[in-house]
Amino acid sequence: MRDRGPTVWAVCAVVAAALFWSSSYAVTKRVLEDVGPLTIGAVRFTLAALLLGVLVRLGRRRPARPDARQRRLLHLSGFLGITVYFVLENVGVDLSTASDASLIVATYPLMTMLVELFVHRARIPLSRVAGVLLATVGAFLVVRNGAEVGGGSRWLGDVLLLLGGLAWAGYNVLGKRASAGQDAVSVTYHQTLAGAAGFLLASLLEADEWRVPGVTASSLLVYLAVACSVGGFLLYNYGLRQMASSVAVNILNLVPVFGVIGAVVVNGESIRPAQAVGGVVIIVGVALGMVERGQGAAAEPGSEKAGRVPNSPATAAPTACGGTDGGP
Repeated sequence: MRDRGPTVWAVCAVVAAALFWSSSYAVTKRVLEDVGPLTIGAVRFTLAALLLGVLVRLGRRRPARPDARQRRLLHLSGFLGITVYFVLENVGVDLSTASDASLIVATYPLMTMLVELFVHRARIPLSRVAGVLLATVGAFLVVRNGAEVGGGSRWLGDVLLLLGGLAWAGYNVLGKRASAGQDAVSVTYHQTLAGAAGFLLASLLEADEWRVPGVTASSLLVYLAVACSVGGFLLYNYGLRQMASSVAVNILNLVPVFGVIGAVVVNGESIRPAQAVGGVVIIVGVALGMVERGQGAAAEPGSEKAGRVPNSPATAAPTACGGTDGGP
C-alpha cells in the first residue's frame, strides 16, 4: 500500500508542539528549586487532565467512547509517555545537565524507529533512516557546543534519560495504534488521565517535602500544564495520527533549534557557527525524514485499520505552525 505521507497541517502541528516543548526543560529546571520532580508531574498533569476533561465535555462533536481495548492501550501509552517518561526525565534532568538532556533526546527518533521495526516488523524507507541520522548529527552539533560540566550523578541522570527514550517510543507506537476513531482531544484526555493517576501515586514518595510553592514556581507549573501538556500534546497527537511514529519524533529534533533561537532572542546569547550549521543540518534531516518513496514506503501496520479519520472541526489543528531542550 502506498503511504501518502503526512499532511501540511499534521507537520505544522508537530512543529508547533516542538516549539512549546522547547522551553520545558528550562522551566522544569527552575521549578525543581521549589518542588520535587514527582510532585511537579502530579500537579502539571492533574491540571492538564482537568482542562482536557472540560474540553471533552464542551466539544460539539463527541467521538464514540473508546472500546475496552482502546482504553487499555490509551491508558498504557499515557502511563508510559507521561508517568514513566516524565519521572525519568525530571529526575534525569535534576541529576544531569540540560545540554546532556538535549543530546540524549536527539537519539529518541532512532529508538522509536527500532521499536517500530520490532513491533510492526515494517520496512523503514532509507530516506527516513537517513533523515533521522542526519537530524541526530545536527542536534549533536547544536547542543555539544554549549555542554556543561555535571556533578558525580551526571552519568545516572544520562542513563535515566536514555530509558525515558524507550518509554517515549512506546508511547508513540501504542498511542498511534489506539487512536482509531478518536480525535486528538479524546486521545490526549485518556492518556493524560492515566498519566496523572500514575504521577499522583508516585508523588506520595515526596509527601514529606510538600510545601506551597512561590508565585514564580506556581506560574511556571501552570505554564507547563497549559502550554506544554495540553497544547503540546494536543498538537502532537493530532500530527501523530497522520504520520509514522519515527517521522513525528524526528520532527522533534527541531526542539534544540528552537531552544537556541529562544536563548538568542530572549537572553541575548550569542550563537556559535557550529550551532548554526547544526541547525541547518537538523532542518535538512527532518525534511528528508518526511520524504516518502511511493511503493517503497510501506504504510505502518494498522494505519489502514485506523482509517486516518478525515479532518473535521473536532480534529482541526490551530493555524499556528510552529519539552526543555529536547523533550515534551
